[in-house]
Amino acid sequence: MHWYEDESFWSDFSDTMFSRRRQDEVARLVKESPLLAFGDSARVLDLCCGPGLFLVPLARRGHAVTGVDLSPLMLDRARGACAADGVTARLVRADMLTHVEPGSYDVVLNVFTSFGYFPAHEDNVRVLRNAHDSLVPGGTLLVDVLGKEVLAGWIGRPQVVELDGAYVVQRDTVLDDWRRLRTDWTLVRDGTAREASITCWLYSGAELSDLFREAGFTDVECFGDFDAAPYDQRATRLIVRGTRPPARAA
Repeated sequence: MHWYEDESFWSDFSDTMFSRRRQDEVARLVKESPLLAFGDSARVLDLCCGPGLFLVPLARRGHAVTGVDLSPLMLDRARGACAADGVTARLVRADMLTHVEPGSYDVVLNVFTSFGYFPAHEDNVRVLRNAHDSLVPGGTLLVDVLGKEVLAGWIGRPQVVELDGAYVVQRDTVLDDWRRLRTDWTLVRDGTAREASITCWLYSGAELSDLFREAGFTDVECFGDFDAAPYDQRATRLIVRGTRPPARAA
């Protein structure tokens, strides 16, 4: 079993990854970010939607939103978040390695480092090709990860995240000559410790842009945050956007 297939991982660590602070941050981003300013009633696919942090504010803005995730627990939480906010979203349990809905979306989102999970390089490219094929011609893919250059600027000592009645210690380790990152989590609650590890690929701006082009995207751009700042020494994220080329005239 891969780490992302373990439902107990999502149950135990979701409060760390999807905190109330992050929920408020996403609501602000959807309201203010020029990268998330889609056309009226855009059809949006949130790939690896988790508990619906992006689904709710995007649906609130009038977009037709679909959330895809492999975890039944995350989909249940996304369903509850939509119901609590009075919005509607289509939710689908599927693996992003195989999920394709040809020509169905104007925008595909993959955010908060939900890309690069698969050990084989070709499988991660397949995810981008699936997104390409699920877009209409002229549609856009937006992928948000922790870029290699950004990580190099702050990686070091373990970080501690305080929770209600518990805390999580996070340790990051660079592997394979900066090709991969392993994040080790230790959750301490009621005197007991629960450990888990996440491993994913690390990408530089140039490397992820090249993957977009390999998957068929054009007009590929890199940004350093959701405010559309350039990807430079001040970047806090790596956000790459690409376009499915318009269909050629017969």
